Amino acid sequence: MSWRQRLTELGIELPAVAAPVAAYVPAVRSGSHVFTAGQLPFVDGKLAVTGKVGGEVSPEEAKALARTCVLNGLAAVDALVGLDSVVQVVKVVGFVASAEGFTGQPAVINGASEVLGEIFGEAGAHARSAVGVAELPLSSPVEVELIVEV
Repeated sequence: MSWRQRLTELGIELPAVAAPVAAYVPAVRSGSHVFTAGQLPFVDGKLAVTGKVGGEVSPEEAKALARTCVLNGLAAVDALVGLDSVVQVVKVVGFVASAEGFTGQPAVINGASEVLGEIFGEAGAHARSAVGVAELPLSSPVEVELIVEV
C-alpha cells in the first residue's frame, strides 16, 4: 500500500502547502533527506488558534494543533518529492509557546508523532525534540519541523 492510499484509508486529506510567512521555502531536499521549514497550524491560510499553551490554549487543543502542523509539513514534502517517496520519518522538532510553568511540551508534540505513526507505521518512528519557547511567529501556540528520508 502506498502512503497516499494509507491517507485515504485513514480519511486524512493533506492541505494545500502553507504559503511562507517570511523569506524561506516550505521544504528543501538535500541528498536523500527532505527538511521542512517550521510549520504552523494553518487551516485555510489562517491560524486556527493563537496564544500560549497552558494559558489561553489547552494542552488538548495544542496537541490537535501539532497534528495540523505535521500534516502541513507532509503537504510540503508531498509537493517537493511526492509522499510515496518517503522511506522513513527521521526527526520531528516541535516548539510549544508555553505559559509560565507549563511543562507538558512532550504530550503536545505527541499530536504530531502519533499521526505519523498512524500513517507510516514503523517508518514513522522518529527521533524527536519537544521544546518550550516564550513566543512563536504570529502568536502560534505550536510549530513543527520534519526531516524525512526519501
